[in-house]
Amino acid sequence: MSDLRDPAPYDALLLLSFGGPEGPDDVVPFLANVTRGRGIPEERLKEVGKHYFLFGGVSPINAQNRALLDALRKDLADHALELPVYWGNRNWAPYLTDTLREMVTDGRRRIAVLATSAYASYSGCRQYRENLAESLAALEAEGLPVPRVDKLRHYFNHPGFVGPMVDGVLASLADLPEDVRAGAHLAFTTHSIPVSAADTSGPVETHGDGGSYVAEHLEVARLISEAVREETGIEHPWQLVYQSRSGAPHIPWLEPDICDHLETLHGDGVPAVVMAPIGFVSDHMEVLYDLDTEATAKAAELGLPVRRSATVGADPRFAAAVRELLLERAAAERDRPVTPCALGALGPSHDLCPVGCCPARALKPAAAGADSPF
Repeated sequence: MSDLRDPAPYDALLLLSFGGPEGPDDVVPFLANVTRGRGIPEERLKEVGKHYFLFGGVSPINAQNRALLDALRKDLADHALELPVYWGNRNWAPYLTDTLREMVTDGRRRIAVLATSAYASYSGCRQYRENLAESLAALEAEGLPVPRVDKLRHYFNHPGFVGPMVDGVLASLADLPEDVRAGAHLAFTTHSIPVSAADTSGPVETHGDGGSYVAEHLEVARLISEAVREETGIEHPWQLVYQSRSGAPHIPWLEPDICDHLETLHGDGVPAVVMAPIGFVSDHMEVLYDLDTEATAKAAELGLPVRRSATVGADPRFAAAVRELLLERAAAERDRPVTPCALGALGPSHDLCPVGCCPARALKPAAAGADSPF
């Protein structure tokens, strides 16, 4: 094995995700975990949970994480990398603290962490780092060894993440009726977040006017649209739009909403739309409900042909990208020269989250950063 194919100093990889209910009885307790500390009554949680009940109370995210876990293990084994892969969630079983306890019991002391969020933001990065710090503190309080955890960098512009989404958009365009295909617009969607959170996303020098969160999504949308143009010879107009808004209505969130955008495009005479959920790693509940159910119903009401392209999921190219991110970071930790892989103008993201990056809503310890206690 060459030096740049050595995972040392890491002795394990942790897949860290959001989690989701796996049956009707799980929905309200799951949402209580998600909203802990906000004082939301149970009746309101039942109302919020109606999206899950439409699908039998089961979020697809856990099954999709199991598929990704299998893909990661297969890719590592196919490349003769004997590195165990574990899985822990923020809000549902397998819980992060339980998984880390299992890992240290198994003797793991240096852990690389892949979060199922490709972009910089509080909820997509800093909050996961807070979860890690909280779990590590719990292990310390139990008298267990505290491993070192290193979160792998943001991968929004890695070719193994972008490439599958390009193919998804091309497939969706090909599935449109031929008479509207050439005039179709691309609507790149991601999770709306409060404007204040977007403006402070990423390192301090990127704060303001959407911060790294908006800039990174715009770059991915540009990369995909350019690849589609090169493949088809057609330049499809595109826009970054948002979905899954929640929270108090008086707080500004990123706009426009996908349903509002579809109405605007229809009013402008656009013949068809491909919705591309670039902000999501897998086809979890917010994709199934907000796009496949709500936005698709809006399009049908308008008489506007739409298709929704696939997310990356457990695509082998994404699994390979995770391996590359792991080996890249391992080489950097050993002070070996390495050229990080990234497409486009923004370049590779930082390995270590700097002070002031995606600041917390309230001061809380966060692991895997320049200001971390662990």
